[in-house]
Amino acid sequence: MSFLRRRKGTDSSKSQNLRCNIVKEDEKNNLYESPRKESYNSKKWSCWDSCCWFIGFVCSVWWFLLLLYNTMPASIPQYVTEAITGPLTDPPGVKLRKEGLTVNHPVVFVPGIVTGGLELWEGHQCAEGLFRKRLWGGSFGELYKRPLCWAQHMSLDNETGLDPPGIRVRPVSGLVAADYFAAGYFVWAVLIANLAQIGYEEKTMYMAAYDWRLSFQNTEVRDQTLSRIKSNIELMVATNGGKKVVVIPHSMGVLYFLHFMKWVEAPPPMGGGGGSEWCAKHIKAVMNIGGPFLGVPKSVSGLFSVEARDIAIARTFAPGFLDKDVFGLQTFQHLMRMTRTWDSTMSMIPKGGETIWGGLDWSPEGSSFNCGAKTLRNNSINNTDQIPNINLANMKNVNYGRIISFGKDVAEAHSSKIERVDLLVLSKLSLS
Repeated sequence: MSFLRRRKGTDSSKSQNLRCNIVKEDEKNNLYESPRKESYNSKKWSCWDSCCWFIGFVCSVWWFLLLLYNTMPASIPQYVTEAITGPLTDPPGVKLRKEGLTVNHPVVFVPGIVTGGLELWEGHQCAEGLFRKRLWGGSFGELYKRPLCWAQHMSLDNETGLDPPGIRVRPVSGLVAADYFAAGYFVWAVLIANLAQIGYEEKTMYMAAYDWRLSFQNTEVRDQTLSRIKSNIELMVATNGGKKVVVIPHSMGVLYFLHFMKWVEAPPPMGGGGGSEWCAKHIKAVMNIGGPFLGVPKSVSGLFSVEARDIAIARTFAPGFLDKDVFGLQTFQHLMRMTRTWDSTMSMIPKGGETIWGGLDWSPEGSSFNCGAKTLRNNSINNTDQIPNINLANMKNVNYGRIISFGKDVAEAHSSKIERVDLLVLSKLSLS
């Protein structure tokens, strides 16, 4: 019995020791595992991870859709479009071809300001590798890669109005000069494609490309552009059975072609020497598109502050960004210096004076302008009931003539009490 009692005591002590060892092992395991659990729990899903996953998801979907679009038959997108919107109408060129119309008169396109491409032929060290690459038009890739170098090469000499020393930027030639302004932004491409449907091709279509930054006469001084237009029109008339050309100018191209018609009939050396009958012999018709015959008011604000529609849109998304010195670029200052060297903008200054545009105390849109009944009928306005939310009693006090005013006192003062500033003196001071 003593032996059994002793044995039992020994077993109980061993079990107690075993329990103590197990407890110690558990404490030791908890001691080593707790930091790992804490470190694991401390790693949470961050905003950066969400952004990375979202960008990856968008890119994956984009590449998948692009692959799907390129591998599917060409008829499927048209089928889906017709299923949603109904049968597509024929383009104008196809309709004209079905009506039996074909090539008749040669066509000359005259692009407007900023729509023609410009390429580099000679530049500084910063423009290495850009020979005959577009600085204006296309993807505008160099604007983002080397903005200061781009602005330097797009600027003109303030004294001569021509290229600065060591720089040669020239207009792109051919129909590609102004078919697209940028990717997906067509200018003449649709018109060219429709004319091609009825048989027009490069020998019956001519893009009168020019450097739209230069003054009109300087395009002849530097590039002989006016002489080239004259020669090409004469060639097109001679090679198309004596048929005269139809000219289609757009925007500032309207003013440029007006200058050409005066130049071509003027005697040399300032003119083309074509004689007083040249236009009548070579031009069938001129179809102007958006011609700024009286100028463009926004050209004034462009000279003062480079403000335009695209700049205004950019300001709504990023207020104050363009005015800041971002990485030393001084965005607005460089843009203003560059655009103020473009002499062509002066051709867009409003013409006609106060007779057309009004003064400080009146404007054609104001109450002092009396619209007759005939004008109202032409505008499809038969009575005042068709004009909603207009208080005719208050229209007598409306004054649209005061375009620029600083404060209520100046806005309501008569023009005789406002101090005028001589713009010529102001421009000389700004240049100095």
